[in-house]
Amino acid sequence: MATEQGLTKDTILTSVAGYRELRDAGSSKAALEKSFERDKLNLRQLGVPIETLGESSDPDDLRSARYRIAIGEYSLPDDIEFTPAEVALLNLAGGVWGEGSMTDAARSGLRKIRALGIEVDEPIIGFSPRISIREPSFVPLERAIDLCKAVTFAYLKPGERAARTRRLQPLALVEYEARWHVYGIDLDAKAERTFLLSRVVGDVAITRQSFGRELRDGAGERAIAGLEAVAARNSALLEVNPGTEAALRLARRAIHPQPLEQGIRVPFVDIHIFADEIASYGPEVRVVEPAELREQVIQRLVAARDLHGVAS
Repeated sequence: MATEQGLTKDTILTSVAGYRELRDAGSSKAALEKSFERDKLNLRQLGVPIETLGESSDPDDLRSARYRIAIGEYSLPDDIEFTPAEVALLNLAGGVWGEGSMTDAARSGLRKIRALGIEVDEPIIGFSPRISIREPSFVPLERAIDLCKAVTFAYLKPGERAARTRRLQPLALVEYEARWHVYGIDLDAKAERTFLLSRVVGDVAITRQSFGRELRDGAGERAIAGLEAVAARNSALLEVNPGTEAALRLARRAIHPQPLEQGIRVPFVDIHIFADEIASYGPEVRVVEPAELREQVIQRLVAARDLHGVAS
């Protein structure tokens, strides 16, 4: 970055710390060049734009090639400014995501922000939230969204004996009620659909079929609105023991919160997932209505009892 003309490979290998130590330790030129090529690849994967400049008379002759990092490509434009607090928040947001779940554009943007060298506000740095991605389908679906490519995957719904293959133009990944969903256009149904990532079985295959980038505009908002609409149509009346974990978690989601002894009404999106959650609280929760949810919870509790050989 310190030179417009760039540096030759020999100059880099003899002057840059690390290579110089390897050379002094007796590493061969072939080993040094192999390390150099590996480092170039790693830097480019991190979003650092390395330019290779050949001779002006013969640009394809790379024997005397020079390498440089263009400051304009590495840094943010001059008209973009951040306060220390904003830089701290942006770094914090970038740290929420694991490297494996960030797109190349996101990594590049975060690298440019960190390259600003602005001192951040100290009070914010004490917090380090993380978003945990357990579903293996998340990363390939995110990549397909970034590339605007259709995908295929096997999807197993409750009550079905075998998974069905779905063909989808994925438009957004959204988290709702602590679970990840992929939202997009189902190519077989020719309609927008939302799929729960925990029900995707097997690998997600990214196809060559492309779709317009404009389809992604507002997709996340539409996905959340659709899930909220489903939740608005489905709710359960629950009796919850005060002072329990169930009371802490469920009361926060209740519609028109009221004293627990009067029962609380909690919206839900998927009856099977909600039944799993209710059953996990054991005797802390009792389902008053709907009857279908109560039966689903009872089935799970009976199955747990039978599995562990507990007498009725």
